[in-house]
Amino acid sequence: MSTSEFSPAEAGLLERYFTNLDRPVFALRNLPEVVKGALFSRYSRTEKSLRRVLLDEFINEPDSGFERLAGTPPADGDMVAVRRAEEFYERVLVGYGDDSVAELAGAHVAVEQTSTLAAKALEDSRIGLSPLEKSTRYVRFDRRAADGAYLFYRGPELAGADYLPAAEALFETYGRLVDPVTQAIRERFPQEDGETDRAWKSATRAKALDLLRGLLPAGTLTNLGLFGNGRAFEYLITKMAAHELPECQALATSLHRELSLVIPAFVRRALDDRYGTPAAVRMAATRSAASRLAQRGDAAPTAPSVRLVEFDPDAQRKVVAAALFPHSNLPLEEQLGDVEAVLDAMLGDRSNRRQRAPRALEHATYTFEIVANFAAYRDLHRHRMLTQDRQLLGTALGYDVAPGMRELGMDGVFAKAVEEAAEVHHRLERDLGPALAQYIVPLAFHVRWYFRANLREVYHLCELRTTPQGHPDYRWVAQEMFRRVADVHPRLAAYARFVDLGPGDELERRKSERKIDEKLSALDQRVR
Repeated sequence: MSTSEFSPAEAGLLERYFTNLDRPVFALRNLPEVVKGALFSRYSRTEKSLRRVLLDEFINEPDSGFERLAGTPPADGDMVAVRRAEEFYERVLVGYGDDSVAELAGAHVAVEQTSTLAAKALEDSRIGLSPLEKSTRYVRFDRRAADGAYLFYRGPELAGADYLPAAEALFETYGRLVDPVTQAIRERFPQEDGETDRAWKSATRAKALDLLRGLLPAGTLTNLGLFGNGRAFEYLITKMAAHELPECQALATSLHRELSLVIPAFVRRALDDRYGTPAAVRMAATRSAASRLAQRGDAAPTAPSVRLVEFDPDAQRKVVAAALFPHSNLPLEEQLGDVEAVLDAMLGDRSNRRQRAPRALEHATYTFEIVANFAAYRDLHRHRMLTQDRQLLGTALGYDVAPGMRELGMDGVFAKAVEEAAEVHHRLERDLGPALAQYIVPLAFHVRWYFRANLREVYHLCELRTTPQGHPDYRWVAQEMFRRVADVHPRLAAYARFVDLGPGDELERRKSERKIDEKLSALDQRVR
C-alpha cells in the first residue's frame, strides 16, 4: 500500500491515527478504546483496509460522532453528543462483532490503597490481564498516612474486633526494626571498591526489607496497576462482585464505574441483570456449596515443602511427538523419533533463559502441592501459564523466620510479633469467620497451594525464579519444583540449563544494582 490510495486531504486526516500510511504493518494511536474495538469489529467483516474503514465508515460518517470521541474534546454541556457517539460504536460492536472483539480493546487501571489480600484476588485473573504491584523489596511499608495511621485495611466489617491494635503492633515492630536491620546489613556488607553509593544503599536496603516483610499482615495496603482487555475486565468485575470479602465486592463496583468511562461497551454486562449479576450469584453459591462439602481436619505446623502429586509417565513420548508433528504428514499418535536427537534439536542450543522453550513441552504436565510462607506465594502467584489455587490464610501451619534475622540476633522480636498476631487471628476466626480473619495473618505464615504447570512454564518459572538475586524463599520453592521434575523426567529437565540450584548471593541485589549502574552510565554516554 502507498499513500496514493489516499488523497492529500485524506492522508492529512489519517496521519494522526496511524504510525504510517504506506506500509502493511502499522500501529494505531490517538484513538479511544471504543473506537479501536468498533474499528476492528467492522474490519473483520469487510475487504477494505483498516485505514480505509476508519476513513469511510467512521471519520466521514456523520452519525458516528467520531470528532467528539477522537478529535476535538467536547465543550462543557456537550456530553449528550458524546453519549450518542458512544451508542453508535456500540451498535457497530453488536452488529459486526462477537465476544472476542472485546479482546482488541484494553485499558490501564490503577488500584491504590487496597489490601494485599484483595490485590491477590485481582491478580488471580491470569488470562487477559497484566498486573504490576508495589514491591515489599524496594518500598518501605512503615510510612504513615496524613492522619498518622499506618497503611492497612480498616473496613467496617473488621471494626470492634482486636484487628486494629494487632495490625498496629505489627507495623510498629516493622518500623522499629527497619533502621537497625538496615544498619546491621550495611556493617556486614560494607561498600566495595567501585560500587556506587546508590547501588550499595539500594542493595542493602532491599536485603533489610526482604528480612522484615514477613511481619506485614495481609491487610497491608498496596498499589497495583492492571492492563487488560475488555473481556478480561468484564469477567474480573463479575468475579470480584461474587467474592466473599466486602472489600473485593466494593472493588468490583469501583472498577465497573471507572472502566465504564473508558471502555463502556466492553464492561456493560459485567454487573447487569441479565448476565453479570446472575453469574456473580452463581459463583457465590458454588463457593458456599463446595465449602459445605469440603472435609476439614486439625492442621498442624508444617515445614515448607514441595510435593509432586501428579505427573504423566508418558510425557517424554508426547513431547517428542508434538515436536515432530508439524514437520510430518502422519497423525500425532504415529510420531516416533529418537528422544535425545529430538530434544537436542529443540533445546540444545539455547544460550540464555529468554530463548523460550518450544510449545511441544506443554504436553508434559505436573501438579505440585506447595507449603511455603505467604510472601513467597505472593511472588510466585503472578505466573500466568499455570493453574493454581490456594487455601485460606491461617496460622496453624506455622511461620518462617528468615535466617538473616537470627544472624542479627533480632529473631526473638520478630517471633514475638507474629505469634501475638496469631493469637488475634484465632479470636477473629472464631468471631468473624476464617475469610475476614485472613487480614491479620502476617506474610511469614505458611499457606498451602497447588500449581498445575506444563514443562514449558516449569522451564520459565524455574529459570527466572532461581536467579541468584531472587528472594531465598521463592528461590527454594522454584529449585524444589525443578528437582521434583528432574527426579521423574531427567532427560526432559536436562535442557533447562539456566536453572540455578546453587545457594544464591548473600546480598541478593548487589550484582543487579551494579548492572543498573552500568546501564545508566551507558545511557549518560549516549546522551553526551
